[in-house]
Amino acid sequence: MPKITLENVTKRWGKFYGADHLNLEISDNAFVTLLGPSGCGKTTTLRMIAGLETPTSGRITIGDRVVFDSDLGINVPANKRKVGFLFQNYALWPNMTVYQNISFGLANIKEEMNTVNFEAKNSARLAELLKTPGEVKAVVEDCRDKSGKIDENKAILKLIDAFTLSKYTAKKLFNYHTEETGNFSSEIAALTAKVEAAKKAAVADGCTLAEDFTVLKNGKPVTSVRRLTKEEIDLSVRRVSRIVKIGMFMDRYPAELSGGQQQRVAIARTLAPEPSVLFMDEPLSNLDAKLRLEMRYELQRLHVETGSTFVYVTHDQMEAMTLATQICLIDNGSLQQYDAPLTVYNKPNNLFVADFVGNPAINFIEAKGTQNTDNSVRLTVFNNRKIKFTPSEEISFAKWFADRDQAEADKKAAHDKAAQEKGYVEKGNKDETFKYHIPMVIETDDSLKEDPVISNEDLVLGVRPEFVAIKSETGLDAEVYGAMPTGMESTVKVNVDGYLLTGVVFGASLFKIGEKCNISFTGNNAILFDRKSGKRIAIGSLEIIE
Repeated sequence: MPKITLENVTKRWGKFYGADHLNLEISDNAFVTLLGPSGCGKTTTLRMIAGLETPTSGRITIGDRVVFDSDLGINVPANKRKVGFLFQNYALWPNMTVYQNISFGLANIKEEMNTVNFEAKNSARLAELLKTPGEVKAVVEDCRDKSGKIDENKAILKLIDAFTLSKYTAKKLFNYHTEETGNFSSEIAALTAKVEAAKKAAVADGCTLAEDFTVLKNGKPVTSVRRLTKEEIDLSVRRVSRIVKIGMFMDRYPAELSGGQQQRVAIARTLAPEPSVLFMDEPLSNLDAKLRLEMRYELQRLHVETGSTFVYVTHDQMEAMTLATQICLIDNGSLQQYDAPLTVYNKPNNLFVADFVGNPAINFIEAKGTQNTDNSVRLTVFNNRKIKFTPSEEISFAKWFADRDQAEADKKAAHDKAAQEKGYVEKGNKDETFKYHIPMVIETDDSLKEDPVISNEDLVLGVRPEFVAIKSETGLDAEVYGAMPTGMESTVKVNVDGYLLTGVVFGASLFKIGEKCNISFTGNNAILFDRKSGKRIAIGSLEIIE
């Protein structure tokens, strides 16, 4: 399967940028989720790769083929990109059966394909099966009803799945009635004669037949622009129906199926043309919670079985975390982080990523402090509480802030240079530092307050709820503000100096509102952010001093 590369891809409408100089590489056989809030540009990005949306500028490559290049004027249409697209709305034809829905797109394919002698191929396959009639008989005998009569439709379906046949070849095999006859030597001889006659006819035309009965000339397949045969279409439909387990619903209409079954039909229809890449735009959003969870497992299995590259759009961070091999987190048309799910969770690049990924949400604590000579940072938090942050790795805060300022200067210089170029359009939806929320017992309206003057001493701590230890013997004195037990764990909010922190306590613990407790911070996963830029400075441990 091909890899997908986006280079400086931009899409704008007037001054609004849906994608802003996006650079992304999706490796082959990856399962990448495009994650972000509504309106961030994830669906726009997906549609640009698929060819359903034309970028304003940039370059998109699928495999070795450039499918879009604004400088070279290349824009390969969607139907020529060999990609499959699964929409949020299943878009099944209500007047067509499941079989017809899946085969509809296949019947319209007309392109250069290898020439195959299907009559000879099917004759050889039938001869091969009739040499072991006992196996065929066992399948057919399993389809007798209570009266002892063989159910033909059921038998044909069983033969299709047991021997990977089309329905046309399965009907021919059934009509040999292996359940009644024991010797098929004359039938095998007749079928073998057909195969030999086809081989001789090919030689007479200066060709040969390969093992799979592809017509070869000078050792190379003979190709022609043609449509798929009924045999090829049926084999494709049966192949994908086995993958998504809907073989028994072929004669039903969409209205006769559940939501999950309709979803499987939509997936099968998308897989049938064997796309090199499969795009999915929030395909599970119409399902209930339990079915959505089941379909996540199905999509994981589907990814492994097909070996395809999956690109999946969602705003549900739980879906992204559980399904993806890589998460591409987008906000305001700009790429925020592109990493493995656990890397995004444990090492977020900035405040936005930390806040968006994780349920319950991360705790943000505003802090003031400077680095000590021993690499640690003494911080003042809440109402003059003192804690010590010790980075996991050696780091110079002075150098980090200098690099940050240099990066900002370089970015501004690049922006000023681009602004001088002809055709430049200033971005209307400006990128801003993420405005995090600090939950408090008594919320205040900060909208009328002036923005504070922020220095390098102004920092933000991020602590995941699972690293907030509640009811510890020592630590900050606190009070239980609310508790939500779920059996396996409890999510607890505690009041510390009027600030609310969320903790997750595993096990069947009981908490009473108003109960006094102590909290401490465990693990080595606390994240220290720069308040000015919102970027991550370091990861380390927290120790309460006073």
